[in-house]
Amino acid sequence: MQTVEKGSESILQKKWAKRPLIISGPCSAESEEQLIATAQQLAATGKVDMLRAGIWKPRTKPGLFEGVGAVGLPWMQQAKKITGLPTTVEVATGKQVQDALTFGVDMLWIGARTTVNPFSVQEVADALRGVDVPVLIKNPINPDLELWSGAVERVARAGVKQIGLIHRGFSSYGNTEFRNAPMWHLAIEMKRRNPGMMIINDPSHICGRRDILLDVAQKAMDLDFDGLMIESHIDPDSAWSDAKQQVTPARLEEMLDAIKWRVEDVSSESFHAALDKLREQINHVDDELMDLLAQRMRIAEKIGEYKRNNSVTILQTNRWNQILDKSFQKADKIGLSRDFVTKYLDAVHMESINRQNRIMNS
Repeated sequence: MQTVEKGSESILQKKWAKRPLIISGPCSAESEEQLIATAQQLAATGKVDMLRAGIWKPRTKPGLFEGVGAVGLPWMQQAKKITGLPTTVEVATGKQVQDALTFGVDMLWIGARTTVNPFSVQEVADALRGVDVPVLIKNPINPDLELWSGAVERVARAGVKQIGLIHRGFSSYGNTEFRNAPMWHLAIEMKRRNPGMMIINDPSHICGRRDILLDVAQKAMDLDFDGLMIESHIDPDSAWSDAKQQVTPARLEEMLDAIKWRVEDVSSESFHAALDKLREQINHVDDELMDLLAQRMRIAEKIGEYKRNNSVTILQTNRWNQILDKSFQKADKIGLSRDFVTKYLDAVHMESINRQNRIMNS
C-alpha cells in the first residue's frame, strides 16, 4: 500500500499545523471539469487550505446519486496538480482506503454513517495499518460519544499518528432549524476528552441550507474550533447532491472574510486579572447553585416519603405543569430562554423522580 508523496507530505504537515484550517470543495465530484473549476476558484481565494470532494457517497435512501466512485480519483489528482491544494476524501471500506492512497489523496476522513458502525471503522482501520496519512473522524449520526471515541481508538491502534475530529451535528427527531442539530455540548466534551486533538466544524451538514452557514461557522470559531469544512460548488443549485447547503467559492470567500477570528488567549495582565475576578464570581455562584440543588433534592425526598406513606403516585402532571408555567413566566422577565429553562427543569425533575422512586420502593 502506498503512502502520500514526500513533496505533498511536507505541504500537508504545514496545513495540518495551520489554524484555522479551511477545507472546502464540492459535496460530490461530478465531472473532471466541475471539480477542477471549483478547485481553481477556491485556490484563487487564497483562503482554502485543502480540497475536499465526495467520491463515494453513502446516501440515506437507494436511488440517490452515490458518487462517481474511483473514476473520480484521477480528477482529484489533477486538481491538486493544477492548484497545489492537498486533497481529502471520505472512505468507508478498506478498498476505498487503498484506492484513495493509490491516487495520492493526502488525507482521509471517516463519515458519520461509518463512525456509527464499529465493524466498518475496524475495516478502515485495518486498511490504514502501516500507512502514514492523517485521518479525520466525523461524529456518528446519533449523539453517542462512546461510538465517536471508539472510532478514534480503533484508528489510533492501527498506528495512525495524526487524527482529528469533525463535528457535523447529530440527527434528532423533530429537529427543524438544522439538518443535524449541533449539540455543541457533545463536541465540547469530545474536545475535553482529547486535549490537543484537532477538531473542525462542518457547518454544511449541520445547517443543510446556506443561509445560516455563517452563523454556525462563527459560533464554532467562538468555541475555539480549529477549522471549518464547508462545501463549495461552482454552480450549487445544479449540484447532484446536497445543493441547498453548498456555496460558490466567491460566497465562501465573503463568509470567511465576515467571520470574526478570535484567539483563545492573550498575554495582557489586566485582561487576565479581570477574567479571573469574573470567574471567581462564577465559582461562588456555582457553589450556591449546588447547595440550593442539594436542598431542593432533600425536599423532594421528603415529599417522596409523604407520597409513599399515603400511596400517592410519584408523577403528578398538574403539579409539573404548574412548575413549568411559573418558571416560564419568571424566565421571560429575567431574560432566560425557555429552551434553557426547559432543559434545566427536565434534568432537575428527573433527578427528583429518581430520588422519590428509591424512597417509594425502599
